[in-house]
Formats: sequence, structure tokens, C-alpha cells
Amino acid sequence: MKFDIFLSLCQAEVEGVIPTERLMYENFFSQVQLADALGFEVAWVGEGHFSSTVQKQNPEPVIPFFSGEVALNCDVLHVAPRIFRLTRRIGVGSAIRNILCNGGPLAHAEQLKMFLSIHGLDHEETRKIHLGFASGRFAYANRPYGISPRNPTENLAWPELKAKLFIAATEVFYRALGREPFATSDLAPLCLGPEDFGDGERWQLVQASYGREHPQGEAGEQLYFPHFWQFERLAVLPFDAPLALLDLTVGSYDPRVQELANGFFPTKVFNLSYTPQATIEATHRRLQACFHPQGGPWRRDYLPRTSLIFIDASPQLSPAQQNARAKERASKTLETYWRAMQGTVSAGKIAEELSNALWGNPEQIVEQIHGRFHKDDRLLCWFDFCCHDNAQVRQQMQWFMEKVAPQCMYL
Repeated sequence: MKFDIFLSLCQAEVEGVIPTERLMYENFFSQVQLADALGFEVAWVGEGHFSSTVQKQNPEPVIPFFSGEVALNCDVLHVAPRIFRLTRRIGVGSAIRNILCNGGPLAHAEQLKMFLSIHGLDHEETRKIHLGFASGRFAYANRPYGISPRNPTENLAWPELKAKLFIAATEVFYRALGREPFATSDLAPLCLGPEDFGDGERWQLVQASYGREHPQGEAGEQLYFPHFWQFERLAVLPFDAPLALLDLTVGSYDPRVQELANGFFPTKVFNLSYTPQATIEATHRRLQACFHPQGGPWRRDYLPRTSLIFIDASPQLSPAQQNARAKERASKTLETYWRAMQGTVSAGKIAEELSNALWGNPEQIVEQIHGRFHKDDRLLCWFDFCCHDNAQVRQQMQWFMEKVAPQCMYL
């Protein structure tokens, strides 16, 4: 079993207090340095775009009850060099990088290749940038870049079309990472068919709308849409960017995305703590067959398992008291978070979240890991969830790596 760490940089209000941006960054780099010393393999950094506080002032607020900012990192390629300077072993990852916003997939490929070229000038530096990417959590971060329905038909079909749009973005991004010139005309068509809709009635409504917008044509079983990124033949520099220092992970369980990506480069897959076990196992089976051969055989640790950690090993407490205090803190933290995200929360929701988290004293957490995870899994450990007490976060990191990890390394 292997262990990474997730650092959210989430500037949420906790007990009526929102820490300053400077304090958030200071705590973040303090925790990264400790993670390096403790032996975590990769530090994955949360990402957000545009102020969620300001967005609440708009007619359709996405998270109206959340106080603070979802994430203070908007570009891991700016954060990574400082992490590399301050540490010796740990890798750096994005969790996740939205390749639809900030100029789209071409811009992201260009920025990434430039970063790799500079990073690779240090011949002693073999640590990788672990580029986790997806389509973004909040639509408001994509809309300023033109990622929104362009006509009534696209508005009707937007959930399905956005899924296809991310497939197209992945193709553009991966082609741009290579050396071969390409143009929009080389991309797979952006189209929808009845197989994309679980609801036959919605498909008929989309067909009818498409027919009204294309009176000279016919709304058949495949509806074709113009690509969102239109460009003539081009190639992205630098050509000699050292892709060996890049590790790619896609934040999508869409088999089409996973298979497309692995047709270009070895690509791993993210999961969240609430991903059903059946989905995880199906993904492992699929990737065993389609993982790019340059990456070697597919391994279970190529799918990091995100886990919230609430550990208590206070020496003045009994094991039962440690468990009780860890559970109390987990319950309180989870309730505060979901109330902020949804405005209300039920006891059933908290119980469900507790069943996904790892909480208790070290011995209990070891038992939970034994019961929930495979011996070859990789845990993506999250300690700073709605917690701005740097000393507390660091203490939990230390307890986990010193008292839990050694008992799980070779289950």
C-alpha cells in the first residue's frame, strides 16, 4: 500500500473565522514540507477558479451557503517550483486541473510543456509533475471561456454534450502534448446519438430542436455540432519538453475518456471517497486491457483512493476516548461542511460520510484500512478538511505515517 496526501487550500469559514490568504499559503507549505519528511509520495493540490464568494452574488449561486473560497490555488505549475525547492523527495500533483477553462486544452498543453522544459533543465531533478485533469466542478469557471450552450439545442442537450466536449478536449490536449501538427479537422466529430441519452423522450426533443435549427438538413440518428476549439494546423512548442517527467491522471469515470487518453499516453484515474466499489473494480478491469503499453502493466495503485482522515493518538487518552474524540471531530467537521455546501444536512448523510472516512485511534484506522482496501491500493490522505489549525493537521499527518502506515505498507 502506498500513501499520497491531498492539500485542499480551501479557505472555508471554520467556527466563524476565515484565515487570511497568506496564512493559508504558509500552512500549506509547512504541511508539504512535513509530508516530504514523513514519506508521502505525492502532494496533490486542490484547484479552483474565480471567487466563489463573489459568484454567490449572481442570480444562480452554485454554493450559496458556503462561506469562504473553495481553493486558493488556480495553477499548480506556479505552485510546483516552490514545492520542489522546499522539499527533497515528494512529487507534486494537481487535483484537479480544469483543461476547459483558462484558454482551453491547447493553452494547458503549451503551459505544461513549457513547465516541463524548464523543470527538466535541472538534470538532478527526476521528480515528476503529476497532472490530474478533468472538466471542472463548477460551470461558472468555464463560462467566461465560452464553455456553455451556444444555441437552444445545445442547451437542451448540455449534460450529454458537455461529456462529449470533455472527450474532445482530452483529444486536443493529448495531441498538443505530442510533436505532430494537427487541426480541428483532424479531431473526431463532436456528435450526439440516441445512445448518449438514457431518456428517449429527451433525445426526441433534442432531435426536434436540431431540426428546427437546421431546416436544410435532416435530424438523423447522429447530430453533429461545431467544435468549440477552431484552429488551423499547428504544433505546440517546446518540441523537446521532457514528457518522462510527466505523469497523467484523468478525473473521469467515463470509459470513453479513459480509453481515448490511453491511446496516446499512459493515463491513470482519480477516484473520490464516495465512488462505489463496483465502479472502482470495473475501472481496474478496463484499464488492465486498455492501459497504454508504455506504462507497463496496469497496477491498482494507479487509481488513488481519496480518504478523509480523522486520527487521534493523544497519549493522555484511553483507546476508547481516542476513538470517541476522533468520531466527534469527524462528525462535527462533516456536518459543518455539508451544511455549508447544501444549507442543510441529515443524520443519515453524516453516517454515510463517516462510513467513507477513516477515523479513530491508529489501531482502529488500521482495521478500517484492512477491511476496505486492497493491499496494493494507493491512499490519497486528506487531513486539512475544514481545518485551519496547522499544528493539528501536522500532528495528524505524523500520527498517521508513524503509527498507521507502517502496519499497512505490506498488508
